[in-house]
Amino acid sequence: MKALIENIVVPLVDYPEAIHVTEKEEENKIVYHLEVHADDVGKVIGKNGRIAKAVRTVVYAAGMKSNKRIYLDIM
Repeated sequence: MKALIENIVVPLVDYPEAIHVTEKEEENKIVYHLEVHADDVGKVIGKNGRIAKAVRTVVYAAGMKSNKRIYLDIM
């Protein structure tokens, strides 16, 4: 799942080397924390959060195979 998130975000940003995805697994959920360069935060979130919502939708759909809820936090 980390690779999927990185593959989606890399074309959007100016500093792809600053992308870090961490995973925190709990009993009934998996939380992914996406960190990008400060200049790229707006590009990843998009106007009115549209890009962030689209990325989350793809990640949630890919995570449907597991019985855990998937969350994506953009930091």
